[in-house]
Amino acid sequence: MLNALMLRIGLALGVALGVATLVFLLLHLAPGDPVEAMLGESASAADRAALRTAMGLDAPLPTQWLGYVRGLLHGDLGLALGSQHPVSALILARLPQTALLAASALVLALALALPLGLRAALRPGGGWDRVTSTLAVLGMSLPSFVLGPLLMMAFAVWLGWLPVSGSDEAATLVLPALTLGLALAAPLARMVRVAVGETLREPFIVAAHARGLSGQRVLWRHALRNAALPVLTLVGMQLGALLGGAVVTEMVFGWAGIGQLVLEAIQRRDYPLVQGCVLTISLSYVAINLLTDVLYQVADPRVRAA
Repeated sequence: MLNALMLRIGLALGVALGVATLVFLLLHLAPGDPVEAMLGESASAADRAALRTAMGLDAPLPTQWLGYVRGLLHGDLGLALGSQHPVSALILARLPQTALLAASALVLALALALPLGLRAALRPGGGWDRVTSTLAVLGMSLPSFVLGPLLMMAFAVWLGWLPVSGSDEAATLVLPALTLGLALAAPLARMVRVAVGETLREPFIVAAHARGLSGQRVLWRHALRNAALPVLTLVGMQLGALLGGAVVTEMVFGWAGIGQLVLEAIQRRDYPLVQGCVLTISLSYVAINLLTDVLYQVADPRVRAA
């Protein structure tokens, strides 16, 4: 198990380096000049050249990449071009807000998906099954940039129950968390329904009933444990995707997290800040997948033996 974990950590570090390199190349090959964005079109050529030299943008691209990777190895993400503050400090200031939003959305999604999926699996073809399927299709069909404004119009504008945007009070968390949570609850409810439904048809479940075990004990002790792996896979994938989906949601609701920070950095052509934000999101995704692999080892003895 330790060897498998070390192998996965090595692969995760390789993926992180690949992502950092890809982001670096895409940003530097994209049209636009951060020097011109900072100084404006009226700046003289001498001022532009001096600023480009001061920021190291006049060096060859491989030299800039080596300097960037060397800084990453020392935990240095560089300085933001606009504010000249350390990129790591700017990210750490916004990271708790994004983590709070993602965690709230995940809790909401589990609270909705687990009971709906279980009820649908226990009575396939019944009313709860049809309701769950309909809600799942609707949830997967509405992207966050559509669902968010709809919730905003309903609960903030028409009913006036919640604030429209911001992140300075607890009530402002409800709408963005609901937007992300509903998007995650839809496929998760379907997965719970399918996984539990297939497990309940397995021979060992029939044997458990034949031994006289109660339906509740069979469900909670045998069916759910064996149905947990596909559900755990989807939760791990979607939790990583929450960080990416939060970019749009944070911008819609004015939530001061990493998503809003990266969009602001893109508008300013702030290379170091964009690279740091994307790298943070990517590493979070890789770390969540690594944690999912470890939970696999704990949940299923067959994975440990493989």
